[in-house]
Amino acid sequence: MGFRDWFTGDIAIDLGTANTLIIYKDKIVIDEPSIIAVDRKTDKVLAVGTQAMQMHERTHDNIRTIRPLKDGVIADFTAAEQMIRGMIKMLNIGNRFFTPSYRMVICIPSGITEVEKRAVKEAAEHTGAREVYMIHEPIAAAIGIGINIEEPNGSMVVDIGGGTTEIAVISLSGIVCEQSIKVAGDVFTRDILEYMRRQHNLHIGERSAEQVKIAVGAALPELENPPKDYEVRGRDLMTGIPKILKVSYSEIAFCLDKSIAKVEDAVLNTLEKTPPELSADIYNNGIHLTGGGALLKGLDKRLALKTKLPIHIADDPLKAVVKGTGIALSQIDRFKSVLM
Repeated sequence: MGFRDWFTGDIAIDLGTANTLIIYKDKIVIDEPSIIAVDRKTDKVLAVGTQAMQMHERTHDNIRTIRPLKDGVIADFTAAEQMIRGMIKMLNIGNRFFTPSYRMVICIPSGITEVEKRAVKEAAEHTGAREVYMIHEPIAAAIGIGINIEEPNGSMVVDIGGGTTEIAVISLSGIVCEQSIKVAGDVFTRDILEYMRRQHNLHIGERSAEQVKIAVGAALPELENPPKDYEVRGRDLMTGIPKILKVSYSEIAFCLDKSIAKVEDAVLNTLEKTPPELSADIYNNGIHLTGGGALLKGLDKRLALKTKLPIHIADDPLKAVVKGTGIALSQIDRFKSVLM
């Protein structure tokens, strides 16, 4: 480590609605839920990330948990700043005598407004960043899964995150056509929550609905390798007594059907807007799925049936975006054209 490295640091951040991932020194060192717990009386931050998630929906009146991001953008500026600062503290950079200045690359949704961009930039600067660059999520995802974005060749990326689904056709280091919809992981979780309440009179929390989605979340009612039924615990709305019931993947596929149909429509709309030469490339290259939503069982098959195109799920879909952000940071001169 050189003398200069003590005073500088390069950090790549995937600031997601559900999870925040940070790369430092070419390694993913932070992978935490995007949530903080705050004392209502003093406004002091009590916990960040996993610890705060364990408190979520289990707090008393003096503590509140905040998810600073909604639909892929900062909804609570102060909480977002406190969360980023708390996560950077976990890195243990520097020592008690000085704090190094950072160069930071943060990925943002492609459909973000100028005001929302400024909010992300200011939140990063307030945490001590010397230079702040931003990169669009679909481009970061494409770099992260090994696509050469500089070539005159069309690639289509569908990144299904927590707050937004980003669909983009990329060629020559730029987005040719795109669509960003606010139907993603959080909406799937809400669908499960409402379905359990409506169909089974069972009131469950957000965390339980998330666990159901991970265990038996599916896009098709019939799968070749079906997961086992999952036990859900909650409160019976009729009696008020806690109870357990089992749900199958086909039930969850039924309750997610409408939301997944919206993702399909957005993919088809983007394909309609794609120039013909790039359409020919996508026919050969297929569509690349990244983000947590790509892990829904049978989603690749459902999209393949709808689009008649090959669908490729990234090797590690949850980390594709942060990996691409890290590569853009380590080769900042090469990717200057895609960084803002």
